[in-house]
This record gives sequence, C-alpha cells and structure tokens, in this order.
Amino acid sequence: MNALRGPALLFCPGTRPDRFAKAAAAADTVVIDLEDAVAPDDKDEARALALAELSELDPDAVLVRINAPGTPWHDDDVAALAAYPRVPVMLPMADLAADVEELAPRPVVALCETARGVLAAPAIADAPNCVGLMWGSEDLVADLGGRPGRTPDGGYRPAVEEARTRILYAARAAGVVPIDTVLVDIADLTTLRRDAEAAVAAGFAAKACIHPSQVSVVREAFRPTDREVAEAREMLAAAAEHGGGVFRLDGRMIDAPILAHAREILRQAGDDAADASESVTS
Repeated sequence: MNALRGPALLFCPGTRPDRFAKAAAAADTVVIDLEDAVAPDDKDEARALALAELSELDPDAVLVRINAPGTPWHDDDVAALAAYPRVPVMLPMADLAADVEELAPRPVVALCETARGVLAAPAIADAPNCVGLMWGSEDLVADLGGRPGRTPDGGYRPAVEEARTRILYAARAAGVVPIDTVLVDIADLTTLRRDAEAAVAAGFAAKACIHPSQVSVVREAFRPTDREVAEAREMLAAAAEHGGGVFRLDGRMIDAPILAHAREILRQAGDDAADASESVTS
C-alpha cells in the first residue's frame, strides 16, 4: 500500500459484515472497526466476522482498526491479521513509535488521541512502516481532562486546535498521509463542512467519517473548484511554454512553490496533467 485512498475514510463496525462492501463502495477507504464500535463481549465475534470478509475487499481500499496495545484483544487482532499482510491497520492510542514498529512490515495508520501521542507524533510518523497519521478529538479531550473541545461557535478550542496542527506538521514532515478526525454529531453537516474545508485548506489529505451521509460533504470540501482547476492548468501550461524559472502570468509572479500547489490541485481533481507536467515545471 503506497498511499491511502482519500479523501473520505468511512468507519464500519466489525460486527456488521453486511455493511463492509457498501461502506467500501460509498467511501474511498473503509475502516473496519474492531475497537470503539465493538463492545468488549463482542470483540472475538467481530474479529472473526471481519477476517471472513477481508478477502472480498480491495486491500488497497481497506483499513482495520485493531484494539490498542495493552488491551486484552490487541495481540489476538494482530495474530488474526497475519493471513492478510497487505491490509494496513489503524492503531488507536498510538503513544510511541515502538507501538507502530512492532507491527512492521505491516503498514500502519497511527491514531494519536492522547497528550502523549500528540507530543510523540513526529517520532511515530517517522516509523518505517507508518503510512498515515490521524488525530482523535474525543479521546484527546478526555485525556486532557478538559471540557468539550468545541467553542460556542463550533470551532475547536485552542488546546485541541494545537493538537490538530501538530499532527498535520508531523505527518507532512515525515511524508505520510495526514488524516483529520471524525465529527460524532452525524446530523450536523454544517460543522462537518466547515471542519472539512478547514482541513483541506490547512493541508490534510483526508478526513474520517462515521456515517455514509458524511462522505459526500467531505468529498465536496476536498474537491477543487472548477475555477481552481482551470487556473492550475493555465499556470502549468504557461510554465511549460516558459521552460522553467520564475515568470509572470496575469500580473502574478509564478515560481516553483506555486506550480507545486497547482499540481496538487490537479491531483486532487483527478487530472492526469499534474503528473505529466511535473518533469517540465519542476
């Protein structure tokens, strides 16, 4: 697995194998959840159900969120997945790089949702088998001992926003995929849209969802506008004609960072011209 498919990841309870294929079809990546979505008494059943269905899913579009290190179910989850070495896992409560490295060579998306995990995020992201970094707002607020992490206007409180930013920086610095947290209020699509727009503007590559109704909102927020795509194509075409170096376009200075952003816009839009232009405009 070279890269996570995004921008919309969708969690699906491990106890509902009837929903796995539907979730995979609805989102870019389905996250089969053996942790929070499964009651303690149902852990063994969920694991068995998930394992029975994994062969029917695209290994490049599925994650399995296993139980956290130190829990009674973690080792059994890891052992059961040995039959599917290509399937990446999402590791909750990731506090140490060693937690990720112990799962090597399996690809891991590390979920940092404690104060310790957020502070250790740079080292965690640098683990050789780490392919993504996600933060978890609800568990983090509980770990911090604070009040609800949202302000009255729906934004994040400063301590929570700092954690979000740290995860983004750590992921980008290590070259792994930064993933924004879920919104647990399924009906609040307004806040979800605002969160997703802020995430893509900041530099997150994906956002996690807990209900299919959230997927289209996330995809729309991450999809570049027609105007952005047209401007990116114009910049790259002009750069190809110019032959390299800094140049002016419509009164604006165009240099390498701006062209890199234009290529990213086209990649997000699924435009093959992004890759074709890289050798010409780099």
